[in-house]
Amino acid sequence: MVETKVYTSFLKPDNYQRESIVDFLHTHLEEYGDERQDIDKAVAYALKERASLGGFIIKAKKADEIVGVVVVNRTGMEGYIPENILVYIASHKRCRGQGVGKQLMQEAIELSQGDIALHVEPDNPAKFLYEKLGFENKYFEMRFKK
Repeated sequence: MVETKVYTSFLKPDNYQRESIVDFLHTHLEEYGDERQDIDKAVAYALKERASLGGFIIKAKKADEIVGVVVVNRTGMEGYIPENILVYIASHKRCRGQGVGKQLMQEAIELSQGDIALHVEPDNPAKFLYEKLGFENKYFEMRFKK
């Protein structure tokens, strides 16, 4: 049985829990992940540890082991850009295909106030789950790096 716990700016994880969330994401995002310090920034944003609109984190555990994490940040752009961005979602590789990602996505959809955007690489197998849950490919993303 997978149990979930939600963290927000009002229900913060302790330092050990927070670090375990960042470590889990850094390890299990694999080739679709970011540098640890960038993951830490998204977690800090969700928990309002820095100036932000906040968001939430959902951690899934099975037998005292983290098996999945999702991080959602609020954008504050209601009406013209989705109000939320799903920044990170990862499930433990031993648990993939067992519904952990789907459960996290469904809980994130329920908790979010407003629309949700996410970025996914075209070759990421999770893309099919997002489509099954109703996410649509609306735009082609382009970025300019300075």
